[in-house]
Amino acid sequence: MHHHAHGHCDHHHGHHHGREGNQKGLAIALGVTIGIMVLEFVGGLVTNSLALLSDSGHMLSDAISLLLSLAAVWLAAKPASPKRTYGFYRFEILAALVNGVTLVVIAAWIIWEAVGRFVNPPAVASGPMMAVAAVGLLANLVSAWVLMRKGDVKENVNVRSAYLHVIGDALGSVGAMAAGLVIWLFDWYAADPLISIAVAVLILKGAFAVVKQTVHILMEGTPAAIDHAEVKAALSGIDGVIDVHDLHIWTITSGLDSLSCHLLIEEGCDGQAVLQRAIDLVETRFHIRHATIQIEMPHIRHGEMEV
Repeated sequence: MHHHAHGHCDHHHGHHHGREGNQKGLAIALGVTIGIMVLEFVGGLVTNSLALLSDSGHMLSDAISLLLSLAAVWLAAKPASPKRTYGFYRFEILAALVNGVTLVVIAAWIIWEAVGRFVNPPAVASGPMMAVAAVGLLANLVSAWVLMRKGDVKENVNVRSAYLHVIGDALGSVGAMAAGLVIWLFDWYAADPLISIAVAVLILKGAFAVVKQTVHILMEGTPAAIDHAEVKAALSGIDGVIDVHDLHIWTITSGLDSLSCHLLIEEGCDGQAVLQRAIDLVETRFHIRHATIQIEMPHIRHGEMEV
């Protein structure tokens, strides 16, 4: 039975790679973000710029998201227990969900505020506004670079959502600079709420994507990169397999997918050999290291599964 354990014992390997990098990148980005948030908030109050205030609101959501992401990376490192057999991996997905929802709320507030300002645009001090936005932009680019260098931006939904936040911030700062420039050149104060709405729409777009992805994971949806029918066909193609049923594929957290299924095999077939082939197939072709496969002979009877 030893080889079955093999399918389980190394499934964490993909997760440890880059954990320290993720943590370091997120921590640096968090420090930078909090600094700029305070700067832009004070700057927004002093210059009376909604674009700066909305960008600092965006920064606040980012600081929260980075904090959640850091907590998630840290919690995911805690070992599983008899009570929580999957450890704290799922916290990462919950963090990303909360993160997405706060973003929607902040974007809605910015749009509401901006619409009010269109009717009666207040005067804005454009020079200081541009200076503050420029510092913000620089800091965001540093954060983004750190996350790219140290973190796993491609594979990890948590680090990726943090990275998207920082990029969104950089765009917000660019927007605030542009608005400051327009006000400085043309005294057209409506540029401020206009840019704020553009920033809010960007925030919304990213937020909806994150919410959609996290809800799919929490609903135990099949991972986006894996085709359920293809997995079923591949398993059915193994010599001696009559039928594949109760096939479930789901995501525990970024980069950690799970699979369970029953394989009905022909009488007299070597069940262990079929099992080994199935384990290898699932791991090499679909990169699922966490597989639970039940081998059944034709005389086995079990009740119909609800799902």
